Amino acid sequence: MYATVQELVDALTPEEKAGLCTGAAVPRLGLPALRVNGLHSQESAGGVCFPSACAAAASFDPEAARRMGAALGREARSGGAQLLDVPDVNLKRGPLSGRSADTWAEDPCLTGALAAAFLQGVQSAGVGGCAGRLAVVNQETDRRTLNRRVDERTLQELYLPAFETAVRDGQPRAVVCSAGQLNGTRICEDTALLTDTLRGAWGFAGAVLAEPGAVQDPARTLAAGVDFAPADAGRLVDAVQSGALDESVLNRAASNIIRTLLAASTQPSPADCDHTADRSLAVELAKQSGVLLRNLGALPLHKGQKVAYIGAFADHPRYSAGHPRAPQVTSAIDAAVLHDRKIHYIEGFPADRDQRDEAEFLRAVVAAEAADAAVIFAGLPECAELAAADRRHMRLPECQNNLIARVAAVQKNTVVVLHTSGPVECPWADDVSSVLCMYLAGEGLGEATDALLWGDADPCGRLPETWPLRLEDTPCYLDFPGDGVTADYREGVYVGYRWYDARRMPVRWPFGHGLSYTGYVYRNAVLSADTLAEQGLVTVQVTVKNSGAMQGAEVVQLYVADTTGAPVAGGRVPQVLRGFQKIALQPGEEQVVTFTLTPRDLSHYDAALHDWYAAPGRYEIRIGHSSRDIRVTLPLHYAGTRLPPLQVDETTPLGILLADPRTAPVVQHALRAETAAMTNGGGDGLMPPEAMAQMLDALTLRNMINFGGPQAEEKLTKLLETLQDAVQ
Repeated sequence: MYATVQELVDALTPEEKAGLCTGAAVPRLGLPALRVNGLHSQESAGGVCFPSACAAAASFDPEAARRMGAALGREARSGGAQLLDVPDVNLKRGPLSGRSADTWAEDPCLTGALAAAFLQGVQSAGVGGCAGRLAVVNQETDRRTLNRRVDERTLQELYLPAFETAVRDGQPRAVVCSAGQLNGTRICEDTALLTDTLRGAWGFAGAVLAEPGAVQDPARTLAAGVDFAPADAGRLVDAVQSGALDESVLNRAASNIIRTLLAASTQPSPADCDHTADRSLAVELAKQSGVLLRNLGALPLHKGQKVAYIGAFADHPRYSAGHPRAPQVTSAIDAAVLHDRKIHYIEGFPADRDQRDEAEFLRAVVAAEAADAAVIFAGLPECAELAAADRRHMRLPECQNNLIARVAAVQKNTVVVLHTSGPVECPWADDVSSVLCMYLAGEGLGEATDALLWGDADPCGRLPETWPLRLEDTPCYLDFPGDGVTADYREGVYVGYRWYDARRMPVRWPFGHGLSYTGYVYRNAVLSADTLAEQGLVTVQVTVKNSGAMQGAEVVQLYVADTTGAPVAGGRVPQVLRGFQKIALQPGEEQVVTFTLTPRDLSHYDAALHDWYAAPGRYEIRIGHSSRDIRVTLPLHYAGTRLPPLQVDETTPLGILLADPRTAPVVQHALRAETAAMTNGGGDGLMPPEAMAQMLDALTLRNMINFGGPQAEEKLTKLLETLQDAVQ
């Protein structure tokens, strides 16, 4: 009847438009109410439980994320879903967030690439992808009312790039904006974020949805760029009638909602989902997500070994973050029995609480001592990782720490398997032989754990977040979760490995870390050019060889370090991840890995310019196995000509002026003149200009009066004029 979106909008009454934008259907035109399916609603409908985002991120594999998204999209489509929510595109600011299981990583490069791939997979199945929650949502405590105070550089450099990548590359049909405030403005009323940035700079053309509880004034919310605002539709109608809201805004919002609904309704009916194939995929993805954190030789286990399995997680694995139970879950014990492993199971400690039973402890210790190896299945109880509540600490239950220590004292081949959504303190880490982190890897976790423990698969996961030694070492320790009104992001850009690297702080395990049962050799690294032009690009190539005897997959990581020495407002980050590739290699096989770099990859965000900026000079291209296992370093010169603005007055430090090519010659000339004056006036002439420059580095131009005698004021005036002319 109606051929276009515009015709449908024209046929709607103001009340119907407002209803569409607040969650109502329009039956007379066949328009259903808009709804968003959560990922885990598929589980409650009998779908396969795939790895949580925290586990999928450990794969470091966008293709794996795409395949998982496609499978979930197919299942959602079979249930008639319109939109499927993706895992959270926000960063892991710290280890305590209640949404840690549903968040990818601490780094925007990794998070953005995985989120975009997941969105592509979902939408390949005909279901709209929905990226959320824009923006800076890193805690559950007071999140619907909290004001997050974040400086411009941190916002643009850390918390928005992942969303930008997800929007540009993933092309989602919808974006969810969060509740709460960002720098004093309600996020759902933030025109600069939702219209100027999201729709303008990033080119988003879909529907913007406000999450439930976010909307206070629906008219202001729609005017800012939101299309779907759960609220009283009558308030929108009243706002239009009173002139407080232009009807064109309501028309735009209704158009975007209708376009989203039509995109879902015009998709062909899906074939029945192949749950068997999807479950096999879930197992495969879980294998890719396992991270071997430590191995002194206990792993892989060998056929014929007598192995003690200890801990209730061996029988009742933690595979998701408290969501509906999957219909089929194979435990590590089930998998071991299926493959005829020689195991002996002792519960040792329960999975759901911190409870110590001395008799059970003794049974576990005795069994461990008598075995060839002991595998302790540890982790956080489900009650400690609720999606709606932040954690208060990083500790495992004390009963687990105690039993691990006692078993390790009698069995040199002690292995710990961890079930958790994020880092935990591991006081026993140096006492056990091996540690395997499985995160919350979905219903395939048990089979995947068995394959990785016994060497049927090679561990190829990598840490998507740094594991600190203790909670007090984390960047936001003093500011998380805030005072109930405000959360200050005073750590700025120093989140995750950026923080630990800048402080040269020891960590338990670094970002990108993960061991293997095989080995990898990096060689023949080369840049396509030694110099990168301002509008140019360079390629980086490195050959990676599997030097071991087992098939495996290496994650090649590329970091960029600014070694120019140019001052950076807010501090220079030691290095930043700018690319990664996962490659599968047979024993003896080698492959050339190629990355492409642009000036943006060398840049930091300059708040004075309100833009990205790279200083001219020397950079290092670092290629390695983790953030702290760099195998190759290549120098690269950036031939940029753009310089940041510089305000010069009598309070400007000499060090800043000496570091800027526009002002350095002027200041150096002035310093040489002062040195000559001091020498002619009776100075000993023993202080060369370089030494004087070093001495005066922190002094201001005004301070130079103290060295200039009675004519210093006149000299300062002339010097200021010359310097200000130089920076025009």
